[in-house]
Amino acid sequence: MSSPAFRFAQITGQGIDWQLRRNCAVTPAQMGWFYGSICVVSVGIGLLCWQLGGTLVLAFTGVELVAVGVAFLVYARHAADGERIFLQDGRLLVEREQAGHLERTEFCSEWVRVEPKVGHRSLIELSGQGRTVEVGRYVRPELRPLLASEIRRALRTA
Repeated sequence: MSSPAFRFAQITGQGIDWQLRRNCAVTPAQMGWFYGSICVVSVGIGLLCWQLGGTLVLAFTGVELVAVGVAFLVYARHAADGERIFLQDGRLLVEREQAGHLERTEFCSEWVRVEPKVGHRSLIELSGQGRTVEVGRYVRPELRPLLASEIRRALRTA
């Protein structure tokens, strides 16, 4: 349930949770099924051409399917990318997932600074205790200042 005070956060029984995700219309599983159907149709047409004497069609079909498969694989690796910022019991936990790699950084909420990195449309920099993390890459640039002020407000009340 979203609080009217927070546009991006969910208030749970444990704390305040910001889930910032990539906007993906197709899941990796759906992409796999779609790619499988493309393979079946393309190989079927390639085999038909082979039967009719077009021997190179099947070879080019293989090249095409490998190229499309690589493109789909790159898409699928980044479909689950996202950022999670979680504030609970005086701790701010930042998790960033990119291409299956999860990076976690934990801050004491009393020592966290929240500020734009550089310029008006830049990412948000969370820093404290000698560590720095950039967040907000999955939020539109014009909404990042609102996200930053929301995080600041939550840190003040924690």
